[in-house]
Amino acid sequence: MTSQKPVHEIRIGMTTAAIWENATSNGLRYSVRISRIYRDGEEWKRSDNFGREELPLVARLADMAHSWIHDRDE
Repeated sequence: MTSQKPVHEIRIGMTTAAIWENATSNGLRYSVRISRIYRDGEEWKRSDNFGREELPLVARLADMAHSWIHDRDE
C-alpha cells in the first residue's frame, strides 16, 4: 500500500471497513479491510474473524465500501 493510513473508514459500532488506495501501473486501485475491535482485559485488539450473527453487518460495510469506491471511479 502506498499510504500508511486508509483514505476512508466506515464505522458501524465496533466494526470498521478501512479503504486503502493503491497506485498501480494501471491507475488507482482500492482494497478494503473489514475488522472489529474488542477489549481483552485492559488491551484493545483487532480481529478479522466474524461469527454468523455478525455477517449481516459485514455485508452492510462491504456494500457501503463498494459504494464509496464506485463513486470515486466515475
